[in-house]
Amino acid sequence: MKLFIREHTLLIAVQIVQFAAILSIYWLDGYNHLSTALYAAFIGFFFLGCYLVRHYLTRRRYYLRLSRPLETLDESYQKIDNTPVSKALEELLHAQYRHSMQQLIAVKKQQEQHLTFIDQWVHQMKTPLSVIELTVQNMDEPEFASIREELERMRSGLHTVLYMARLRAFEKDFHIKPVVLPQLVNEVVHDHKRLFIRNRIFPEVLAADPGITAQSDEKWLFFMLSQIINNAIKYSAAKDTEDKRVVVSCYLRNAEPIIEVRDQGIGIQASDLKRVFDPFFTGDNGRGLRESTGMGLYLTKESADRLGHRLELESEVGVGTVVRIVFAANH
Repeated sequence: MKLFIREHTLLIAVQIVQFAAILSIYWLDGYNHLSTALYAAFIGFFFLGCYLVRHYLTRRRYYLRLSRPLETLDESYQKIDNTPVSKALEELLHAQYRHSMQQLIAVKKQQEQHLTFIDQWVHQMKTPLSVIELTVQNMDEPEFASIREELERMRSGLHTVLYMARLRAFEKDFHIKPVVLPQLVNEVVHDHKRLFIRNRIFPEVLAADPGITAQSDEKWLFFMLSQIINNAIKYSAAKDTEDKRVVVSCYLRNAEPIIEVRDQGIGIQASDLKRVFDPFFTGDNGRGLRESTGMGLYLTKESADRLGHRLELESEVGVGTVVRIVFAANH
């Protein structure tokens, strides 16, 4: 209704000026029958009102459509009415819908091709990395130790790229089942044993109950915990102390299973705590170490949200950081 009134405000104003001008001409010409003049003006406004009411009623759906934004593209195909302007609007919306759908299909196809390429490329890169790793694993010279260190970084980077690609098709790539948390923690810690040894950090695994389980996807949970432990090692190594530990605990809190990773590293600035889960955010620590991509915690948070888990993060500069994965309570 407001849109209709705004559109016809000028028409009403012109009619008022027109009636006033006509009456003024008759008055100046000596016609001074005021009641007859007012009656003529009333008849004119009556017909104007009838026209406006009919115009609004026949185009009511048209004005409602213009005043309400589309919630979905499918609403573009809803019929408005049979007036010429409404039909023209329908044709415009239909053309816009077809154009948008063509663009969406093209973008989706490009995205699927890109994801397929990334997936294949990562798997192809794993083979030469494994061959190089097998070649140098039994060689103790310092230069080969450096090669092994770079190989682990490359492997970690490839895993990050692969899971970032898979995250876009997450709904097709997860399977929820009971996961024994202490067992998974031991597997992740074992997978990082060389990283622990090289950085002279002692891993400590604590489990109140070795049979604690939670509903999750084992593969994605392994990736999430790997990212958290990798960060704990990296920022613990940056701290110049002798006794360095990363403690990984499994316990229940109010019937909610929890995996907690606690390090004694350099900690996170208070100003960075609200942004550590943002993509590509490295913060002061990441800029100082020049190794952070800013994607590890982002992918971890995205994965946790889609699996229905919560992430809790506490940190203090110079003291360390605590990250918890909180699962839904078992019933």
